[in-house]
Amino acid sequence: MQRSTERFLTTHVGSLPRPDDLVRTMFAQEEGVLVDRGALEIRVRTAVEEVVGHQLDAGIDLVNDGEMSKPSYASYPKYRLSGFDGESVTFSYRDLDDFPAMARRVMSDPGRSRRRTPACTGPIAPTGDDAVHRDVESLLAATPDAASGRFLTAASPGLVALFFDNQHYPSYEDYLFAIADAMRPEYEAIAAAGITVQLDCPDLAMGRHVRYADLSDDEFRARIRQNLEAIDHACAGIDPELLRMHLCWGNYDGPHHRDIPLATIVDDVLRARPAAVAFEAANPRHAHEFTVFDDVRLPEGKVLIPGVLESKTNVIEHPELVAQRISRYAERVGPQNVIAGTDCGYGTWVGQAAVDPQVVWAKFASLAEGARLASHRWF
Repeated sequence: MQRSTERFLTTHVGSLPRPDDLVRTMFAQEEGVLVDRGALEIRVRTAVEEVVGHQLDAGIDLVNDGEMSKPSYASYPKYRLSGFDGESVTFSYRDLDDFPAMARRVMSDPGRSRRRTPACTGPIAPTGDDAVHRDVESLLAATPDAASGRFLTAASPGLVALFFDNQHYPSYEDYLFAIADAMRPEYEAIAAAGITVQLDCPDLAMGRHVRYADLSDDEFRARIRQNLEAIDHACAGIDPELLRMHLCWGNYDGPHHRDIPLATIVDDVLRARPAAVAFEAANPRHAHEFTVFDDVRLPEGKVLIPGVLESKTNVIEHPELVAQRISRYAERVGPQNVIAGTDCGYGTWVGQAAVDPQVVWAKFASLAEGARLASHRWF
């Protein structure tokens, strides 16, 4: 992972808008329609070139493939792991339950209706598919300049356990660590190419008001400590500098008044192996939480990637606001320990994007300009 002592670097969370033709193909694949795999792989590769170009043109420093090969950050492991032949029961969102009319609107979204999340019905193992290597090759081909900071996203063990029901293993711990062992080759393949692995971890925050809504805060913290142990287990052979994690309360249009506070979980999160932590810090439910770091000391070697752009609004943040948001964290943990990021992705599930693609690139340009403004003040 690149760091800088001269300016604020910029990045984002991972998923980005996919071309319309790629969306149609992925919808078909999700619905069980036989697609031309070779043609899909070629289109993914060209889409990666396009989306990397958009990022670089906007001034983003640490870029990725936009998750062009994945139907979503959460469901793609079903194509890369065996043992998932069942069907998961859809869980509810506690905050939406409090507002039934809004829940009906959110849940009726066409993109949401096409989601397919399986359940574990047998031993979990990698299928032997070369998908992660194709992801690596596509990103490397699109970023020939070695100066480009690169990352690829990967589902954390706790994320898979959050979305995919366990109908096979005798305990949650057995299930979780089976996932960790099966996902390890993917993490290691990314890191072996010198690319930073971003572990997506909505289980550590969103999990509280969805699957684990009936737990107490203490019980939930015990659960996320298990999930973090699984990350450390799966990534034991990877340099922490090649690891970052994304903490998320759910990238959906909802009230979010049931979100667990950052202050409740931050100590556990910061103990995990990854050197950097990305998290929501711009949306109205979490924008105030920079003050958490008035009392929480950032461990040596850790980097924060606060979201300074919202991911659910088409409003383009003013560069001055971006600079102010960056500065709030620089004041508390030091400018050398801050990278400017986004709250969440802009194409989290294929075909379901709240922000217009052209607006996404304009928001990224504002992010880059805001980081330049902040850099002039801090370095």
